[in-house]
Order: sequence, then structure tokens, then C-alpha cells
Amino acid sequence: MTLTESDLSELLAAVKAGDMTDTIRTSLAWVLQQLIEAELTSTIGARPHERTDDRTAQRNGHRPKLVTTAAGDIELQIPKLRAGSFFPSLLERRRRIDRALFAVVMEAWVHGVSTRKVDDLVKALGGAAGISKSEVSRICAELDRDLEAFRTRRLDGEFPYVFCDATYVKARVGGRVVSRAVVVATGVTASGDREVLGVEVGDSEDGAFWTSFLRSLRARGLSGVQLVISDHHLGLKAAIAGVFIGSAWQRCRVHFMRNVLARVPKASGEMVAAAVRTVFAQPDGTHVRRQLVEVADMLRGQFPDVAAMLTGAAEDVLAFTGFPQAHWRKIWSTNPLERLNGEIKRRTNVVGIFPNDASVLRLITAVIVETHDEWQVAERRYLSEESMAKINATDNNGTQTLTEPPLAVTP
Repeated sequence: MTLTESDLSELLAAVKAGDMTDTIRTSLAWVLQQLIEAELTSTIGARPHERTDDRTAQRNGHRPKLVTTAAGDIELQIPKLRAGSFFPSLLERRRRIDRALFAVVMEAWVHGVSTRKVDDLVKALGGAAGISKSEVSRICAELDRDLEAFRTRRLDGEFPYVFCDATYVKARVGGRVVSRAVVVATGVTASGDREVLGVEVGDSEDGAFWTSFLRSLRARGLSGVQLVISDHHLGLKAAIAGVFIGSAWQRCRVHFMRNVLARVPKASGEMVAAAVRTVFAQPDGTHVRRQLVEVADMLRGQFPDVAAMLTGAAEDVLAFTGFPQAHWRKIWSTNPLERLNGEIKRRTNVVGIFPNDASVLRLITAVIVETHDEWQVAERRYLSEESMAKINATDNNGTQTLTEPPLAVTP
């Protein structure tokens, strides 16, 4: 692997012009890209457009990845495969999270708000004695630039399904330790792939906070939203109706079940849960709606509050029935976000109390960027492209054909 005559000419011209920084960065990017392509060729047993008996997979384009180096940030193209996944061994998957965690811990230490747990972690990371506030600021500034670029990137294409969920962390605001709401939104593209759409930190989960967050997604290009899946967060339903006009809302069935069981004596919990689960075990939308009415009628005598909850939340809990049946299990709850939320909690628990909102956003964004990257190289789509095409199935009059008839419930 050698530089071409053209490459050498450009390098010489840059040296004469004194523009060495950009030249080194460009040359490094070229070398790393060649190493990545060479590793892929070795992995799949064939060069681009080459036919061999040993080929194990086929190339399927590239995806960009920003990499921080000693020469500055460079953008590399990570190859994608039609089947399976590939990630270059010379790149570190978790480096961004580790840098963010280091920066947050150092910032907490500098501000004097670290707990004993954080102090121990500081020592494990190499010790904080001698680190200056300016050094912490430099580290944070470098990270924030990269992470802000991800949070504000353009959202291209349509996202029929959007999942929203919130978790809570402790941070110092105005000299007090308070609970901060962290909301994360993910989406499923028209081709069935998943992406992390955005993240925000705020005072609470009131309507103004959710409206502002959803509007920021729209401003970045989010479109084609047909269904938003979330828990019954305060103000979220109104925010969805105001920002995504015409979109439906699916209330997470898992969280709804917890709300139901909170109204039932523990001894009767399993019986009520089993009855409600039969609603979601039906073969089609018509039977799902009919079963909910029957279950509500059955429970009304002994558990009137549960019956009222079922009938009152029916349209929201059963919104999934207006979409392809192959999607039901993956759109009737926020479970697809549970793994991401678990990773967020695992990382934030290490810090304990964050020094400010910026440090919260820094670490959590680093976590979701890595998850986003993993989804981009996943071996399988979250939902098949064929099944996604059914969402837009229309009749001869241009009306969507998936919508079920209105639900009739006993008052």
C-alpha cells in the first residue's frame, strides 16, 4: 500500500504552503481508510467487485463515523455488509463513552461535588491530583463539539414509528441536588432500521418540556410519524397531538399493566394480569377489541376501578391494532428501549450526582451514540422492509386500509 503520485504532489504542495495540519489529517484518514478496506477484504475473502470461491459476504455501501485522533477529528467510511456486520479492529467501539465518563468524573471532582464512590473512580482512572480546571474544560469542550453534532444532525427520511421514554438522574442545579428528567427518542425508518433520534435534559416531564423536545425533532427533519409509543407521561399525549398532527399514540402496555395491578390486591394480581393478557393474545384487531370489552365486563363487579381503566384507556392501549400484525409485539410497548435505558442507568449510577445538566447530557449522549452505531451495523433490521411497506397500504380511494373499526365499550 503506497501513496500515488497525485497524493505525493498534493502533500508536497501542502508542505510548501505551510498547511501541514490539514495534510496530516487528510493523509491519516486515507491510510486508516485503506487499512479498513484491507481488513474487510481479508474478512470476507474478496476485494470490491471480485468474484472468488472463498467470499463469505458482499459489500453494501458505507456509513460515516467521526474518529478523534492526535491530528484532529477525521471522518471514516465504515463498510456495511448485506448479511452480518463488520467493525474495524483498529477502532474502539466504547472509546467515546469512556472519554465522556472520564470528563464527567473529572468535572465533578473539580467542582467538589463527588461522592466517595466517584473519588475511588477518579483514582482508578489515573488519579486526579494535579489536573486543572482548564484541562477539564478542554476535555469537555472537545467532547461536547462531537456530541452536539450528533444531537443536532439532520434526520433524513421518514420514521413511521417513534419511541419515547424518560429516566431520572440526580444533578446539582442552583446549589441543590435535584432530580432531572432525561428523555430519549428512537425511531424506526421506512425500511425497518432503528436510529436514536434525540435526547434532552429538563426540569420535569410537563407538557412544555415534551412539546419543546418534539418540536426540536421536527425542526431537524423528523417526518412521516404515524405512531408514537411511550408511557403515560404527563403532558406527552397533548404534545404529540400538537406537534405530530394526525399521528396516533400507543400507551405502553407494560407500564399500563403496572398501573392496573397497583389498583388490585396482591392476592388477585395474577388472576387480573392473566385476564388482561388475553386481550393481547387475539389473532386480529377486531378480536382484540372484543376481548377487551369482555374482560372489562368480567372484572367490573369485583374490580370496578380496573374495568374503568380498561375502557378509559382502550383507544390508547390498543392503538397498535391499526398497524401490521407483524409489528404488534414490537410497537405495543417501550420494551425496545429497555436495553438502552439499562445502559444509561448503569453508566449514570457510577457518577451518582452530576455537577450540572451539561455533564448529564455529555455522558448520556455518548452512551446513545454507541448504541446508535451498533444499530447501524446490526445483522438484521428491527422490522422487515416488506412489512414496513404495508403501513402505507391504501385502497383505491387513497385511504389507509389498516385502521380498525371504532371500539365500542360498555360504559
